[in-house]
Amino acid sequence: MIQLEKIRSVIVEDETAAREALKNYIKKYCPQVEIIGEAKNSKEAIPLLHELKPQLVFLDVEMPFGNAFDVLEACQDLYFETIFVTAFSEYSLKALNTSAAYYLLKPISIEELIIAVTKVHQQLHKNELFNRNKIIIENYKEKKTEKQQIILPTLEGFEVVMAEDIIRLQGNGNFTDVYLKNGQKKMICRFLKHFSEILSFPFLRVHKSHIINVRFIKSYQKSNGGFVILVDDSEVDISASYKEEFLKVFKD
Repeated sequence: MIQLEKIRSVIVEDETAAREALKNYIKKYCPQVEIIGEAKNSKEAIPLLHELKPQLVFLDVEMPFGNAFDVLEACQDLYFETIFVTAFSEYSLKALNTSAAYYLLKPISIEELIIAVTKVHQQLHKNELFNRNKIIIENYKEKKTEKQQIILPTLEGFEVVMAEDIIRLQGNGNFTDVYLKNGQKKMICRFLKHFSEILSFPFLRVHKSHIINVRFIKSYQKSNGGFVILVDDSEVDISASYKEEFLKVFKD
């Protein structure tokens, strides 16, 4: 039987107990991963990653001497997949979500760990050199949602688009159809709920099946319960449950 090569991995985590627990979980539940190094802060991590050149880094978000994003910025010349390990932080999670990053919330769930490692394994198996980390850094620095880059997982792989180029999003069963200002439509492997959680103003949920970019509204019609016409001439209903919030945007 052919022995598949293991994923060469490094753990960067400042808490000793958390680092040991993660290491034990990986050894027990993720046999496809080999831990080749450990660091307890960003100061140690940066030279270690350049020395070992791992395929995967388990990276704590908040650490002494700089956070995870500082580590990624200093390692932009390296190509590795990252699984972030973080306590809840709304801003950092939003940056990770818009970048379609893999992350684990503390305390770590074994099930979520296995899922994240499996996804990384699949990504590495495709042998696609894609510097997701560069996009993560840029999104973390950019406070305005519309100026961030969005990684959209498709059936064929992924698409990277600027949020400001998205006119609207429409739920389509287990998928979301994303309509761009260049006239293209992308079918994305995510529920619409995912985008309602990661996209903030100028994106607005106006219906259980629709999120719109208010920058692209051409007109609002009160008839038939209310609907908007967007710059691509599409008509999107404003449902009663979202109407108050929608109208408030324009009053403000």
